[in-house]
Amino acid sequence: MSLASASPASTADFAARARALGSSTLYEASGLPCAVDPLVRTIWSGAFVAGPAYPLVCSPGDNLAIHIAMERVPRGSVLVVGTGNFVAGYWGEVLTVAAEAAGVVGLVIDGGVRDVAAIAARRFPVFARGISVRGTVKASAPSVGAPTIFTGVPVAEGDLVVADDDGVIIVPATEAGRTIAVGEVRAAKEAIMMQQLAQGASTLELMGLTEWRTHA
Repeated sequence: MSLASASPASTADFAARARALGSSTLYEASGLPCAVDPLVRTIWSGAFVAGPAYPLVCSPGDNLAIHIAMERVPRGSVLVVGTGNFVAGYWGEVLTVAAEAAGVVGLVIDGGVRDVAAIAARRFPVFARGISVRGTVKASAPSVGAPTIFTGVPVAEGDLVVADDDGVIIVPATEAGRTIAVGEVRAAKEAIMMQQLAQGASTLELMGLTEWRTHA
């Protein structure tokens, strides 16, 4: 079952558990090559989003696919927009307002955005490759809602997107539950480790790396 088809309560539970863990812990827990290009980063510090993906592809310098997606995207989704890494202002304050009205909870785009101050003021989570004042045309829409490859990571509607200050991951819907459960176990172990470190233990001891003391 994809997150998109889950009940609102289930989706909210996934998002809350993902927020508590963060993208780095969930990446390690997944055991999958699910990390997006690290150049795709938050445009304002502290942004966080977790939810089902809605993928689309824009032609370079053309944002028509985004406008079409606004009429099709399920509420609660994260837009994942491929642009072929072409940085232009595909997204700004107008689309942010439209997204909020459509129930979109965040944007991940391998291109650029603009109106950054306005987006930050609205606290709308945006993760982008860059910022650009250059506008876009509206002439083509290669793909809206269909599975695609985003910076080398497969993404389909309903996959779990988690994005924060550390970066962006996209976990297949079939692996989302397992990944969060493993992440919670990992986080619990790390909490114990940090308590032991605070009491004077060393990372070499706790990680079984004491043999390296003689190699330094």
